Amino acid sequence: MSGDQQFSLTARLAARWKRFADDRRGATAVEFSLIAAPFFFLIFGLLEVCLVFIMSTVMEHAVSEASRPLRTGEAQEAGMNQAQFRQAVCNELFDMLDCDSRLYIDVRTVSNFGSSPTGSALGADGEVDDTDFIFEPGGPNDIVAVRVFYEWDLITPFISQPLRNMAGNKTLLQANAVFRNEPFGS
Repeated sequence: MSGDQQFSLTARLAARWKRFADDRRGATAVEFSLIAAPFFFLIFGLLEVCLVFIMSTVMEHAVSEASRPLRTGEAQEAGMNQAQFRQAVCNELFDMLDCDSRLYIDVRTVSNFGSSPTGSALGADGEVDDTDFIFEPGGPNDIVAVRVFYEWDLITPFISQPLRNMAGNKTLLQANAVFRNEPFGS
């Protein structure tokens, strides 16, 4: 190949490369394909965090509303039992959480506010340990600690790993209320 032919080939390749580099058709699609994975990762992660926050807030509301009859003595005077209190909590969940075997309730009288059991109910195996849960709403002026737990199934298994605190791609949601009963019945 002569020098002129080689120069001509190089010039043609350079011209084609320049036309290819200058062509902007499809550039948006290529750029989006480069950022699509991190973008969707962030969007689905944000949605998962929002769902957990919303469900935690719904549980806090349910515990607050269902505990009111305990504070005022209505529940004690009516002879409310654990199943009835569970139903009172479920009635306040707006049908957003299932009241099935994934809902755990612990109501107990404590000696002072500092001794309230507000910790998690997770055992070493990553499952809920409800063996010592009781229903003891107390009497007038007693301090009562109400804890409600719910096993929430995470929707995005890979993305939501930082939220997982239980076995089986779940997180344990918890709502607490600690209060002194009113001096009812006197």
